[in-house]
Amino acid sequence: QVQLVESGGGLVQPGGSLRLSCATAGIIFSRSDMGWYRQAPGKSRELVASITSGETTNYAEVVQGRFVISRDNMRRTVYLQMNDLRPEDTAVYFCNAKGPRYGRSSNSQFWGQGTQVTVSS
Repeated sequence: QVQLVESGGGLVQPGGSLRLSCATAGIIFSRSDMGWYRQAPGKSRELVASITSGETTNYAEVVQGRFVISRDNMRRTVYLQMNDLRPEDTAVYFCNAKGPRYGRSSNSQFWGQGTQVTVSS
């Protein structure tokens, strides 16, 4: 069974920081491309940051320079360090994996359940 479990969300004041974690199980993590998406109320889900299996990173322009995505293949976990948070960063943040589950050779896409991030004074 594939599981992506996010943690680390919460309420933070503008200018503050949070670190999100996404622990995975059931996928071949080292061969998976990982990403963080977010969805604000009334808006579409959007890509925030991604990191390939080869550790190439990509960021949405609105978070460039403030957020950092990283991965730990030994712990099968992907992180999102969020600094200088703004009210417009408020959203549910979802972990995404594109890769093979154990016992399969083809790639599939998986989602976590999401974690709420609220930036407010």
